[in-house]
Amino acid sequence: MKVAKVYAKKDLRLEEIEKPSITRPGDVLIKTKYVGICGSDVHLYHGANPLAILPRIMGHEIVGVVEDMGADVKGLAAGDHIVIEPISYCGKCYACRNNMPNVCESLLVFGVQQDGGMREYFTIPQKQVLKIDKNLPWEEAVLIEPFTIGANATLRGNVGIGDTVVVFGAGPIGIAALKLAKIKGASVMVADIVDEKLEFAKKQGANVIVNTSKVKIEDAVKEWTKGEGANKVIDAVCIPKILEDALNILSVAGVFVNLSFNAAAAQVPALPLTRKQLTIAGSRLESYQFTNVIRLMESGTLRGNGLVTHKWKFSEIQKAFDFIDANAAQVKKGLLEFF
Repeated sequence: MKVAKVYAKKDLRLEEIEKPSITRPGDVLIKTKYVGICGSDVHLYHGANPLAILPRIMGHEIVGVVEDMGADVKGLAAGDHIVIEPISYCGKCYACRNNMPNVCESLLVFGVQQDGGMREYFTIPQKQVLKIDKNLPWEEAVLIEPFTIGANATLRGNVGIGDTVVVFGAGPIGIAALKLAKIKGASVMVADIVDEKLEFAKKQGANVIVNTSKVKIEDAVKEWTKGEGANKVIDAVCIPKILEDALNILSVAGVFVNLSFNAAAAQVPALPLTRKQLTIAGSRLESYQFTNVIRLMESGTLRGNGLVTHKWKFSEIQKAFDFIDANAAQVKKGLLEFF
């Protein structure tokens, strides 16, 4: 079978290895159908993912079919359609005991610290395998994992009915945050510097769009909220300036949700944090969000609606990464197809 492995910066190799088989009673053998190419995969390919261990088979946005399973696996059958939860955790540390396995002390992420889904077959423990309705199209099902990122961000921000939410960034994760915030009853402003992305966000339900290269975000938020400020701000751009801007546009008792892995420092004064009693919340991956997102997608409440813009055969993986490098603004979500 074929696998795609990154050995070093821009050293991506398509290789042939032996197809895996079940060796542990709790494992499931999966035949891959689609893998989404995430921004973190692109960063890993460029040697810019600080958490990755190389060499590595990338891919954590994965859907497939159950091919075989160990003797201890219950509730699954050959032919079932599934999505993979890409995190492995201990269940015992402080984070796990407090319902945050996504930041487990022993966290391992499929496709980052463990070999991921950019291969034709793989085995994985059953607890990371979630069954999905066979009527849900593969091109929609593969969006479940990125939508859980938006679900976790809105959870960390305690987004609810009547909230005003500013989402910085109209890329796939920003769109995921927008969609989940809207489902939770919030009004959402999306801010970006690319008009095409902003128009897409508008079609996905954004109440207001703002091009921050043309309009000051403080002025836009002040007008939109009639001077109150945004109750919640979600950063899907992930640069230090967003945190600096957020302190100015948040309302009293507001929450800033940070999705960034940027190591650069932000210049943040203490006064607005105290004066407005603001909360800064990190959001990494997801914790217990898959079941709800699957339900929302199976019911038709949550859909991609044009989020997938490009597909490549798995054998064309180098072509896919080259295209994304050269045409990043054109690609909302690209998929690798294993048919």
